[in-house]
Amino acid sequence: MAARTARQEIISGDTSLPVFSFVQCESTLRRPYGGRMVMREQLERLLQLGKLRSVDLQVMPLGREGNAGVDGPFRVLRLKDGTTVGSNEVQLTSRAIVDPKLVQILEIRYGTIRSQALTPEESLAFSEKMLGEP
Repeated sequence: MAARTARQEIISGDTSLPVFSFVQCESTLRRPYGGRMVMREQLERLLQLGKLRSVDLQVMPLGREGNAGVDGPFRVLRLKDGTTVGSNEVQLTSRAIVDPKLVQILEIRYGTIRSQALTPEESLAFSEKMLGEP
């Protein structure tokens, strides 16, 4: 819990902090883990974060039949020194990806995913609409 709280402080801190870009699958916004009220609060928090200047939040709609993210989640991180690394986590396994060729593939794939998802503005509108759903 402490690690999650610390991450929240980094994301919503002052504007000299890093820029964040996330693409979230619509299915994860609709799965009622913790019940409807918990999901509503999480959606409200995502909306708050998506309105920050340092955060780009995009939604990949379920209606997009094919997208470059179907092979599973991953992260691309650009470090302070300019180095880019990747990571992925699946059940029982976590892996850092440092091979420049593999990192480049992830960067290209992430760019493709972003182009296939709703824009940040469309994603905010989509998420706000979801808040009004029963």
